[in-house]
Amino acid sequence: MQPIGYVRNGREARPPDGWAASVARIELAARFEPHLDGLAEFSHALIVYWMDRARPQDRQIARVHPRGRADLPLVGVFATRSQHRPNPLGVTVVEILRIEGATLIVRGLDALDGSPVLDIKSYAPLLDDRPARHHPAWVDALAADIPS
Repeated sequence: MQPIGYVRNGREARPPDGWAASVARIELAARFEPHLDGLAEFSHALIVYWMDRARPQDRQIARVHPRGRADLPLVGVFATRSQHRPNPLGVTVVEILRIEGATLIVRGLDALDGSPVLDIKSYAPLLDDRPARHHPAWVDALAADIPS
């Protein structure tokens, strides 16, 4: 895979308070500008990116406490949104603020500055918003950590 662009947000480390209000620019290679046609009609998009600064030892971690909270159970990384993954791919739903040429400006992207972007997909509630039938209780405990 080859990156289509890169994240620009000035963040070199994960913030302690989350990413919900974080604004980022996704600067695409100029040849991808036509690929953005019609995306501005959507309020949200899915961003797929490579967590390129994931350390090899972090990629070996099998279980984590969600959001690093020791009061929550130790669970497998596939049951979380942890950055510790065998293949460090990030997938985030972001709010589209605007498009300027080959640059997409978004809110809520949990990627570090310079992270390679691999793909952008429109977010369509009909296709993407599925009601969950159940989830573990620790997910509710995280709700207080996430700004609305």
